[in-house]
Amino acid sequence: MLQQRTIKTISRAVGVGLHSGQRVELTLRPAQPDTGIVFRRVDLPEPVEIPISAEAVTDTRMASTIGSGGAKVHTVEHLMSAIAGLGIDNLYVDITAEEVPILDGSSSSFVFLLQSAGVELQKAPKRFIRVKSPVEVREGEGNNLKWARFDPYHGFKLRFEIDFAHPAVDSTGQCVEFDMGLDNYTRDIARARTFGFTKDVEMLRNNGLALGGGLDNAIVMDDYKVLNSDGLRYDDEFAKHKILDAIGDLYLIGKPILGAYSAFRSGHGLNNKLLRAMLEQPETWDVVTFDNEKQAPKGFVLSSLAW
Repeated sequence: MLQQRTIKTISRAVGVGLHSGQRVELTLRPAQPDTGIVFRRVDLPEPVEIPISAEAVTDTRMASTIGSGGAKVHTVEHLMSAIAGLGIDNLYVDITAEEVPILDGSSSSFVFLLQSAGVELQKAPKRFIRVKSPVEVREGEGNNLKWARFDPYHGFKLRFEIDFAHPAVDSTGQCVEFDMGLDNYTRDIARARTFGFTKDVEMLRNNGLALGGGLDNAIVMDDYKVLNSDGLRYDDEFAKHKILDAIGDLYLIGKPILGAYSAFRSGHGLNNKLLRAMLEQPETWDVVTFDNEKQAPKGFVLSSLAW
């Protein structure tokens, strides 16, 4: 049986929110089988639990935000990406503010926290959402066109194409493909940082956003070049970060997906629309488990060992 996974011990980090600039403490705790990923706002007078789901996403401007009642957690996608990349099914995420800390702007610090805690196999079958037929969402036309799509595939692979019309971005890889069964998330994707433009930062800060952003937790560009003294971590870091975001956004459905995701100029909003479009068409998907590990896609059997 391919088993569910949680972490063995508690793991903690302290940082600031990318947009809020607020200090925040993050505590990752083991959870029982079939708990799923549950965020807990422990700073509120009465702690509020926010289980992840496609419907729990309340805002997708600049980041993915989840909420329950009046409680919200912003910028969950990088942590969710690390959780998905390491195959964790059940986890409590205790947080002392309304935004996940940005740390270094990628998922690598969250991967380190999860690896430090260790992975524990649980006595329950790992459940997947399997794509049975294509689902696609599109927005805009011509130069404004963007789309995202699921197709059936025995495994989980992603293909993302970006189009920013910026010299620093155009000189790098515009299209990245990543297969969870053939590639290594920690090595190939997790270190890709979020990115932004100096011309946008002032506008964002005037609107109370990007207050915690800087060269230590993002790739920053002027009109012509990357301003970070250490340059890029990957030749195609921009496109790889969009893959990183997509992995996190898609795991908000609550279970790992078996299927092929492809996208052009997609973002948090369109990724969530794709999840909701699939859920609204029950004939396009089902939930599966694997009694025999040999029948499961390779990447999901080995991902806890592929560090």
